[in-house]
Amino acid sequence: MTTTRWNGAHRLLRAARARGIDICFANPGTTELTLVSALDDVPGIRPVLGLFEGVCTGAADGYARVSGKPALTLLHLGPGLANGLANLHNARRARSPVVNVVGDHATWHLSFDAPLTSDIDSFAKPVSKAVIYLRDPASLPAQLQEVFDVASGPNGGVVTVIAPTDVMDADVPEEEGSEQRAAPSSPAGLSGKGVVPDGDIDAVQAALAHQRPVILLLGADALTERGQRAAARVAGALPGRLLMESYPAIVSLGGDLPRLERLAYFPQDVLRQLGDATVVLVGAKAPVSYFGYEGQPSALVPSDRIIVLSRPDQDSVAALEALVARMEAPTPVVAPQAAPAVPPVADGGPLSPAAVVDDLIDRLPEGAIISLEGSTLGGPFLQRAYRARKHQVMTNTGGAIGQGLPCAIGAALAAPDTRVVSLQSDGSAQYTVQSLWTFARERLPVTVIIAANHRYAILQTELTRADTAIDGEVTGRLTRLDNPQVDWTALARGYGVPAVRVATRQELQEALDRGLDEDGPFLIQVDLP
Repeated sequence: MTTTRWNGAHRLLRAARARGIDICFANPGTTELTLVSALDDVPGIRPVLGLFEGVCTGAADGYARVSGKPALTLLHLGPGLANGLANLHNARRARSPVVNVVGDHATWHLSFDAPLTSDIDSFAKPVSKAVIYLRDPASLPAQLQEVFDVASGPNGGVVTVIAPTDVMDADVPEEEGSEQRAAPSSPAGLSGKGVVPDGDIDAVQAALAHQRPVILLLGADALTERGQRAAARVAGALPGRLLMESYPAIVSLGGDLPRLERLAYFPQDVLRQLGDATVVLVGAKAPVSYFGYEGQPSALVPSDRIIVLSRPDQDSVAALEALVARMEAPTPVVAPQAAPAVPPVADGGPLSPAAVVDDLIDRLPEGAIISLEGSTLGGPFLQRAYRARKHQVMTNTGGAIGQGLPCAIGAALAAPDTRVVSLQSDGSAQYTVQSLWTFARERLPVTVIIAANHRYAILQTELTRADTAIDGEVTGRLTRLDNPQVDWTALARGYGVPAVRVATRQELQEALDRGLDEDGPFLIQVDLP
């Protein structure tokens, strides 16, 4: 059998391509140049440059959520990885399949402790399902098999690959046709997830016969269309209520789908929302307080009021459908929402978050994807999303801000014929503002709506809840962003994205009509009180 000489970088990329990976979000440096060069030689992997590593890791997360396939990142040493950690934390919480390639010094150079030498392994472990150091050329085939088996599995996650330059530079013989033998795995999703045993489903059915009221809390694959429809049948037969977890990785909403309540954010609100109901966990974790508040419980539902149908790593859809069959639950009639009629342009009138969301929902195209970050527009949107045409929503799964804009990049590249809308607060947008440049460079169909209230609204809300003034000398300086106010339209134009600033309903509606039809990205700065 004939062989061809390839270096380690070629071998890594060819193995990725053979497993169905077709994109690499990169911010490389000197130690990654062999991999950069190899991207020219390995067709089928699209390189996308991000100006900041957090843009790359967030984009890989968004791509994986929408496509179900792993995405590559390419980062520069430990400091580059450190710049991307926040969005890798979110990707881990979303259980997104990401192969995070981090270059390292040549193995023979590490002992000299050059300025950029760091403990990459320790940086990577908290956000990675596996960290694999490519030891030497001889071990490369087996180690790459492990990398892509973990990342491409049905419950894949972030896999960090530490790639020393000498291993990437080294010749690695590869048998012709090896890519064909390493067939691409199925995208992460329903296929191959852990099966809920029949006995567990029987036990849930028996328990539910004696429980009222009941809430089904949906997460993971239970939030797919199939999962929701099966859950609605169970809820209708009990009867019970349907809730979705507070921050789902991706959820289908609107159209003829069941109306889902969102699990509240603050613990007091959760306690009121759930009352004394028994909570059935379907691909979701038990509700806990987002932060520890003195005098408030961390676990928001007592263990004796929790029934587990499926864990996030199990096939919740199959479990729900099996429960439906046991209960002989009828299919509920869900009237599809009529396509919202676009109202006439209103004259004047101040803007509010609810008004912004209402005007967006009236115009949101079928199949759109929302990348949502920030409570200013996020809360109102999720309350009203059932009224919109069918769409998908990605939320900030791990709470590390700076996710919304990069996730929109990944979503737009995963679904190039789909309009993506980034609902974004102005404070968190500053963490990954460089995303605007990638929007422009790749001509991505993303409409960015910036809620510009020039403050950290969530911090002011928390201070108010703690009976602390928000206009004190220190609290004011650390929560207000109005001196100077950021001109988002100027920033966007500087990055190559057309933009407008609106302060009235009329201006907003005109901007939405333009922005949702733009051939490429568009930013709307919405001035809010």
